[in-house]
Amino acid sequence: MNDASPPAAASPLPAPGAPLPHYVSTKPFDIHSVEAMTPAQERVYLASQWRLSWWKFKRHKIALFSLFFLLLLYGAIVICEFLAPYNLHTRNMDYIYAPPQPVHLFHDGKFVGPFVYGLNMSLNMDTLKREYTVNPDAVQPLRFICRGDKYKFWGVWEGDLHLFCPAVDGEAFLLGTDRRGRDVLSRIIYGARISLTIGLLGVAFSFVLGIVIGGFAGFHGGTFDLIVQRIIEVLQSIPSIPLWLALAAIMPVTWSPLLVYFGITMILGLLDWTGLARAVRSKLLALREEDYVLAAQLMGASSSRIIGRHLVPGFMSHLIASATISIPAMILGETALSFLGLGLRPPITSWGVLLTEAQNVNVVALYPWLMLPVIPVILVILAFNFLGDGLRDAADPYK
Repeated sequence: MNDASPPAAASPLPAPGAPLPHYVSTKPFDIHSVEAMTPAQERVYLASQWRLSWWKFKRHKIALFSLFFLLLLYGAIVICEFLAPYNLHTRNMDYIYAPPQPVHLFHDGKFVGPFVYGLNMSLNMDTLKREYTVNPDAVQPLRFICRGDKYKFWGVWEGDLHLFCPAVDGEAFLLGTDRRGRDVLSRIIYGARISLTIGLLGVAFSFVLGIVIGGFAGFHGGTFDLIVQRIIEVLQSIPSIPLWLALAAIMPVTWSPLLVYFGITMILGLLDWTGLARAVRSKLLALREEDYVLAAQLMGASSSRIIGRHLVPGFMSHLIASATISIPAMILGETALSFLGLGLRPPITSWGVLLTEAQNVNVVALYPWLMLPVIPVILVILAFNFLGDGLRDAADPYK
């Protein structure tokens, strides 16, 4: 007799049309139970996408440092009148093309505090060049939180309070002076307000154009999408610099500096929306077939509401990363136009306008500190690029 038990019979197949057997547990899932997940897992599970992105962004140390650096710069442009030691238009006719004065702390072995040595000027009759020599006996201590040149804060309120000032009856040109005796450091601080804000305004303008045009092209398709794509291809096929020069030359010379500022911003925004529009279009082409989009359409939602409330927020982190990469291009565009004399013009001061002083090679060879405004341009471009890399990596927190 065989003691082996017979094999279990296979479960019969359900009748046609009958429901399939249900093998999924119907017990409630408690995400707070100890058996479900650990506290660390629960913290990640309950975190929003923005929080996950921030955690990943913090691991990108260079991008984090760039973020704080840019926040410091944009905070400084709010109070540039206070930070600059001189007024924007103050001329020191006795110190034309004066070299930078280094800051010292000790004099004759004694601690004096931050001070600069005075300068003695003499005119070389052979080269007609102003030559400056350091006067070691003229110790000029710097003053902090002091009263100095008068200014109009944001062009409205009168003031004369500065972060630091030269000594009484003294001078302090930490980055030298230009051909009119104006302090280069003060002009760089003032120029940051224009150069940094023109990038933000231009990106905001192109951001709106790119999302609206690219969103409707990707969501509706058809003839509108075909026309938009051809326009984008035409604009992207034209070299940027000649197009900038042509559009900038259209602006009348009789325009006020404020109108020129907004004109340059509009030009930069009009030429930068194409890449963003294509990115938005490609995303919407992939997302418009999702079930939640169909549900919104069946509930009577308009196209603009579906794009603005359901589609665009899904990849907003990618758009922010794209915007941070576009800002440096606009800053360089403004700098290039102003350097060539077709952008902003005095009395508006930007980093590009300051660099027009360095157009002459002979001037640069004699007075190299006139090239110093290019340093903040390079630092800001690098900071935005590093920030864009960090945001692009953090845009997909599950990666």
